[in-house]
Amino acid sequence: MTDIARDMPWLKRAWSVIQNRLTEDRLPHALIITGECGVGKRAWANAVAELLLCADPVNRDNGEPVACGHCKQCELYRASSHPDVRVYAPEKSKMVKVDQIRALSAFAVASPQVAHHKVAIIDRADQLNINAANALLKTLEEPLPDVTLLLLQESGRPVLPTIRSRCQILTIPTPDSETANHWLVEKVQAMDESARPSAEVLAKALVLSGNAPRLALDYATGDFIGLRDEAFERFKLFMKGQIPVAEAAKSFKALGLDNSLWLFEVWAADLARMSAGGEAVDTEAKEMLGFLARTNPAWRAHELMDMVKESRAAGVYNANPELEASRLLIAWQKLMPVKRRAG
Repeated sequence: MTDIARDMPWLKRAWSVIQNRLTEDRLPHALIITGECGVGKRAWANAVAELLLCADPVNRDNGEPVACGHCKQCELYRASSHPDVRVYAPEKSKMVKVDQIRALSAFAVASPQVAHHKVAIIDRADQLNINAANALLKTLEEPLPDVTLLLLQESGRPVLPTIRSRCQILTIPTPDSETANHWLVEKVQAMDESARPSAEVLAKALVLSGNAPRLALDYATGDFIGLRDEAFERFKLFMKGQIPVAEAAKSFKALGLDNSLWLFEVWAADLARMSAGGEAVDTEAKEMLGFLARTNPAWRAHELMDMVKESRAAGVYNANPELEASRLLIAWQKLMPVKRRAG
């Protein structure tokens, strides 16, 4: 049986909302599920889809249903071959395109093929292009009783107000550090011993992910941390005027545009926090950001965050990662006192 709240306890409240509404026959036709990257929004949506398709849900002692895991519907779903579920996600353009939403609309009006219900998941509803968003409105305005739409949204990435107004909103919280660490350690212990990251790497992954467990697992088991450390070292050298912008930008190019913008965004947010007397999330950048916070007005941090948003928008149109990194690096270096830039 699938019980997502047992695997990821911070999802319990959001999971209970669906279980209760399903029991009471008050399931909304469209939900926006919002939360930070890596908190489990997609895993939650997958569990909801399986529950809605299951032919024989099992009721626990508290009356909350979970998918049985062994009926034909569950077997098809777990084999990723269920015809009554569709997932739409950004393609090479990094946007969900209008053709995908037209396919969703056709899916929504068709009769279920083998189940009593249909589920459509839009993974990154915050990346619908304008034509796709307008096409989705038509489906949202004419809800059908046998289809549920699950729209996943990353925190801080806007969804059109006209779409939000036609959906119910459910927030997936980020767990506290103790809960996130417990989950991460359990996942790592299940790995082959030779591939397990060290405790130091796990701790660093949690910090860099902002306690988003699934993102931390990706960081701990991938190459992000090494690439991030290299980019950070080049960043510091460039800020002191010891290397040219082109050399510093190469490290960010290796990270990729999305990861680079995420780093710049975290540092800018930390700069804003430290300007207001708070603490930095990225503790390794704390000393540098503290110096900048003491020598610059607070509005400079928000200016940097706006520049990140501009670069993220440009990324939709396949902007050059190296050029975007160079633009942001130059903006950051302008925060340094002139004598410090010269080394």
